[in-house]
Amino acid sequence: MSEPADVTDIPAPSAVGVRAGRPTREQARARHEQLLDCAFENFLDKGYEPTTIEGIAAEVSMTKRTVYARYPEKAALFRAALRRGTERRAASRARIEATRVDDLEATLINIAMLRIELAGTEQGVKMQRLINTEAYRFPDIFQTYYDIAALPTVEFLAGILAEETAAGRLAVDDPMLAANVFMSMVVSGPVRFLVSGNALSETAVRTRVDFAVRLFLKGAEPR
Repeated sequence: MSEPADVTDIPAPSAVGVRAGRPTREQARARHEQLLDCAFENFLDKGYEPTTIEGIAAEVSMTKRTVYARYPEKAALFRAALRRGTERRAASRARIEATRVDDLEATLINIAMLRIELAGTEQGVKMQRLINTEAYRFPDIFQTYYDIAALPTVEFLAGILAEETAAGRLAVDDPMLAANVFMSMVVSGPVRFLVSGNALSETAVRTRVDFAVRLFLKGAEPR
């Protein structure tokens, strides 16, 4: 029996004046995004090994042939799905910039809470667990996640630290290094706690963040 035609090759009912045929570029892009979104959810819920291209293809009504034409192996689909999932859930530039207020300590607290909020959602926790589990097999996925989800915030914070140093209110020799250390010091602890499956109340998170921010600022004071 011949393989059924892929729905991506079957035109939807055309509007008046639109010729039926192969999908438009927009339709093809939407179908590709649907594939990646479905793959992302499968990888999050099942893990890498149990997830199959055949299962994903069936969920989005595509033939295996179509999926394999774009992603010849599951590893390639995994990387692409994780990238799209990270991009869709990363904080926008506007949201990052909205953390800045007149008070520096409050700004640092806002930045920390934003990162914890994004990483601490149900999907955020699943993504962290997936990355931690599969990093030995795909060392590049951590860098991909960092570049998309964390780096824009780190660069924003580094700019603030550089400005505060130029104004004489802080003494930070390497703003990018300091910003990365800040994220590790202030954010990584609560996120690791959440990823491990332990409950952490909002009050407990805020107490940890407030203390860590004050400690960071104390260490960055001019001598």
